[in-house]
Amino acid sequence: MIANIVKPGSKTRGVLNYLYGPGRANEHTDAHLVASFDDFAPDPGRDPQATLAQLTAVLDLRVKQAGDQAAAGHVWHCSIRAAPEDPVLTDEQWATIARRVLNATGIAPAGDPDACRWVAVRHAEDHIHIVATKVRADLRPPRNWNDFLRADKELVAVEKDYGLRQVPRGDRSAAKRPTRAEQEKARRTGKSRTAREDLRSTVRTAAAAATSTDELFRLLQGSGVLVDLQHFPSGDVRGYKVALAGDTNKDGQPVWYSGSTLAADLSFPKIRERLDSAGTTPVTPPAVDAWRQLAHAADRIPGLLDHSDDEAGQAHIAALSEALAALPLTAPPDVRRPLMQATVAFEPAGRSRIRADHRQAQATRRTVKAILRTPPPKDGALLVAVLDAVLLAVIAAQHWHRTRGHHQQAEAAHRTTVHVWTAYAAAAAEPLAKLRQRGDGLPRHVIDQQAAAVRRAVPDLAEQILAEPGWPALAATLHDAPATGHIAKASLLVRAVGRRELDSATSLSEVLTWRLKSLAPPASAPVQRAGVAADRSAPVAAGVTRQSPNARGRGR
Repeated sequence: MIANIVKPGSKTRGVLNYLYGPGRANEHTDAHLVASFDDFAPDPGRDPQATLAQLTAVLDLRVKQAGDQAAAGHVWHCSIRAAPEDPVLTDEQWATIARRVLNATGIAPAGDPDACRWVAVRHAEDHIHIVATKVRADLRPPRNWNDFLRADKELVAVEKDYGLRQVPRGDRSAAKRPTRAEQEKARRTGKSRTAREDLRSTVRTAAAAATSTDELFRLLQGSGVLVDLQHFPSGDVRGYKVALAGDTNKDGQPVWYSGSTLAADLSFPKIRERLDSAGTTPVTPPAVDAWRQLAHAADRIPGLLDHSDDEAGQAHIAALSEALAALPLTAPPDVRRPLMQATVAFEPAGRSRIRADHRQAQATRRTVKAILRTPPPKDGALLVAVLDAVLLAVIAAQHWHRTRGHHQQAEAAHRTTVHVWTAYAAAAAEPLAKLRQRGDGLPRHVIDQQAAAVRRAVPDLAEQILAEPGWPALAATLHDAPATGHIAKASLLVRAVGRRELDSATSLSEVLTWRLKSLAPPASAPVQRAGVAADRSAPVAAGVTRQSPNARGRGR
């Protein structure tokens, strides 16, 4: 059940005209009162003798008596909507809910004879509108400060009392939604997204790629975005505004958006804080190293979330959000679209009311910037290994948010898993087919050697792995181990198994194939070998995927 309190107005009759009228698309039916401040207010919907003018006069009585003392925005308008799956409530139930909300917000406290005048109108099965005039009988304004949060808190109790769907609540960290005018403008111009949404994605991606604020603004300008910088008297940058080329107002001027109006974490101070924590020197290791480092970094996130304090955990999730923003820029075309969808879906999950300690995630953030400065690896299996790790990290982020009551962030992370899985499946198809083909062509004695390594490393799972369709791909990957400088095969398999639980995986061989690909240290990469050693000491989040039954059965 959701409350929506609109900006206070001054025309009571105008609001009533809308509530008792046909609606914007003739969706209003049987408009009538379900309750009022004294239960005797005239109801133009059910009483043929009652008029909207009479109802307006009743509600505005105290406003007229107050005269100039009445506030300019004295009309309080709140809609309350049930979830689509909720049962249809009776008028009496809606009346009780209206009184509870009015009491909670301070508009009409229960038992207060001087409370504001109000009515509750129903013109659909699933919602009501409450209209009140904010002048009490003693001609003072009501104490309705923070009314939305208090109404929302009361509706949480209503959902429990009536057995309704418990709607996920936000923590006021969500980005501002496009206005109706912005949405209509996008439709008129044939665009699927508003300028605000496009700019939010562009700035977020540029921030993930940049190593300094100067580079951030160069990247934005290079992508065709108009940038307007604000400066302190000292000349230092104070903030920035962005606009899309061609997006103008009625006067032909660009429609500007400050970073903080795009999203709280895109304000100039927030972006500068993240960039400063990552350092300003671009790191450009060889492409293979960069992608393996990203796989390692993402792979460690579930364990870090389990064993870090909240400030560090939020930082790792913010870095994961940057990784998702960067991946579409380097991914092949058939994977790019679901990754872009994943970026948009995860955006609300990348922040919360917990202040992130970005110093804790600087290594991950540097790795993200590194892959944007190197060509994509020719080996598609490395991308699959990264997506495998990112998928588990997103599931871990979902669990992290849920256990802290961040319901909207948890929902956003859950939606993201669908898109990351789609990208994973698309990216894995060709490399897996090639590996299977190579595995099928291996001599019998070579396959037996790889099977022996599996039996030594994971005796309890060996027979299941050897019977899976993905076994030839794993056998080929194991066979390649000596040529790419692997440590002992059995030891490598033990490490691959230890990097995540396997109970929820529907294909153990596929999971181990990508894990081995990400573990493979290039022969001439001492930095990467150090990274592997560091990863060995990282905490393992056993059971992270088990916490999310929605991740089951997706072929992993």
